Amino acid sequence: MNKPDFDNYLNDSLASLDKEIEPNKVLWSGVEHAIVNTSSDSENKATWPKLTAMAACIIASVLTFNVLVLNENTNDVIAMNDYFSKQKSTLLVQYKGQDALTDNWQIQLQELEQAAQAINKALENEPHNQALLTMLAQVYQQQLDLINKVHAPRWQHI
Repeated sequence: MNKPDFDNYLNDSLASLDKEIEPNKVLWSGVEHAIVNTSSDSENKATWPKLTAMAACIIASVLTFNVLVLNENTNDVIAMNDYFSKQKSTLLVQYKGQDALTDNWQIQLQELEQAAQAINKALENEPHNQALLTMLAQVYQQQLDLINKVHAPRWQHI
């Protein structure tokens, strides 16, 4: 069959078809059931990922707030304690073989350590108290200054 014959055959066949073909009632109920189930399934399928994503975002926000804001001062105290204890250890190792200018510097250092412990204990009850954090930093700095001044006073340096 060539192309013009096929086109004529197709047009004749379409013209001879019955235009009013109705499916039986069993078929319509099946189509209706498929449409209803598909739409409710697609709504459920579209809703759950959105709800899950929103819940995950809320949980992530709460955890981030908890870690960054509420534990910030606690982490600051721990970081400050670690930093100054490392600095103090470094200085004590550095000046280990040198003679100190005074004999009672270790007693003064112990008094400063007791003060730092008292401030740390107060910070357990009030972790957001900026005045206590400042006092703790000053006590630690006084410890470092004491070690430096006793072992390497400025008047010995030119």
